[in-house]
Amino acid sequence: MSTEALRRHPHRDTHVGVDLSAHWTWLAIGFALAFAVPFVLTDLLDINRDLFYGLYAASVLALFGSWAHATGYDLRAAIARRWIWAAGLGVICGAGLGVMVVRTEATTTRPDGIAIIGAVLWRGVVYGATDGLFLSAFPILVVFAAFAGTRLRARRGGTVAVGTAALLASLAMTAVYHAGYSDFRSGKIRKPLAGDVVWSIPTLATLNPIGAPIAHIGLHVSAVLHSYQTDTFLPPHS
Repeated sequence: MSTEALRRHPHRDTHVGVDLSAHWTWLAIGFALAFAVPFVLTDLLDINRDLFYGLYAASVLALFGSWAHATGYDLRAAIARRWIWAAGLGVICGAGLGVMVVRTEATTTRPDGIAIIGAVLWRGVVYGATDGLFLSAFPILVVFAAFAGTRLRARRGGTVAVGTAALLASLAMTAVYHAGYSDFRSGKIRKPLAGDVVWSIPTLATLNPIGAPIAHIGLHVSAVLHSYQTDTFLPPHS
């Protein structure tokens, strides 16, 4: 799509004239990072949990920004695209995920005062937004960008097919990421995969990167407040 066309139609897909293989290369880099970060930092090095969240967030932001810069993906236009719907769906899905936490996890003890406020902001908001951006927004937007301007996207059935591929990419990213943690290399991995279908809805429906992070924040904040000692959410659990 030309620069002039983007200016006239700012809410259309923001893919520019880049070889389609570039997006697939970045997706492959994302998969490698998804496994390497938890595996190296938690399994091999066993670093402090909150330090891990900071390094993880920095890695994800670097990946997302590098992909957008290298491929010419217009993040401003993407964030402006149907943002009210993206935010609204994010809140709704986040509330649903919060209910899931309360119904499936036992209530545990938690710190009080400044400690719990810090945990909500760091483990709930920062880590939750990072997970939503990396596990859903990144793979979904990359897949749609790879097919932007193709004949497949010109047909409704083709758009559904691309959306299905994008959701599968998100599920795969979630599976690879959680496999980086030793305790998720088991049937336990089914839980985050089920959650991925829910927290992916806002970004998948709007192609706005803010939707999935908002939904994931709802999940993590609920886990911090209701099940602080959870062995399902807020990994690593060592």
